[in-house]
Amino acid sequence: MIDADAQQENPPYRNNHSTPATHTPPPDSLISPTASLDYWSRTPASITGMLGGYPQISLTDLRGSRSFLTKLRRGPSGSFTPSSHKRLKLGVDCGAGIGRVTDGFLRHVARWRVGGRAGDHGDGDKYDLIWNQWCLGHLTDSQLTAYLRRCVHILQPAPDPDSDSTSNDNGVGEGGGGGWIVVKENMSTDPSGGDIYDELDSSVTRTDDKFRRLFADAGLEVVRSELQTGFPKGLGLYPVRMYGLRPKKERWRESHAS
Repeated sequence: MIDADAQQENPPYRNNHSTPATHTPPPDSLISPTASLDYWSRTPASITGMLGGYPQISLTDLRGSRSFLTKLRRGPSGSFTPSSHKRLKLGVDCGAGIGRVTDGFLRHVARWRVGGRAGDHGDGDKYDLIWNQWCLGHLTDSQLTAYLRRCVHILQPAPDPDSDSTSNDNGVGEGGGGGWIVVKENMSTDPSGGDIYDELDSSVTRTDDKFRRLFADAGLEVVRSELQTGFPKGLGLYPVRMYGLRPKKERWRESHAS
């Protein structure tokens, strides 16, 4: 089941409204929710609008996401198992916009519904998949860390290590290690190696190093990461990276100790 959270995608295009990391104050301190909402309220609710005028990358993006999730669920061995191809029971698409990712990809791998917010889920269910794509740039560093920590609390936990069971019936993947948090976002290409602020939609494009530091601060470890491939080079798009995340063991025990 996929909960589509009504945010917007922040597509991988570059533009002339970007402020490099050398700008003071820090790029994420410039983020304005009001400016972001104003931008998206004026953007057509279409694939072209969601992807910044590049609808031709949508299919490649969706295929890349599905391939990444398949490899993530198969685990280090990369082998096919019945568990790794089960339909997920419950998931959330954070940043669903018009539902492009939900409709084109996630509904094929999980049961889904529309409504709800990741990190603010009150019915006690645990998610097998929390998908975050092209939306986290609208959060400051501290907000992103806090958000990811909340995600841990609603993630399907790993099975009890003292149990005889070696698999989880939710089909999250090899060994039944619990649910996944996936982040798919643009990567900064700033020559100085810092984040980039985009005043057009009031968002930040982060570096790989920054993302990994924030993941660690949130108690998450990167299980798998790879770059999206196949986008036309002539479009001048940002690199896009996918991260498969799980809580560090001690963090998971703390968050599900109640």
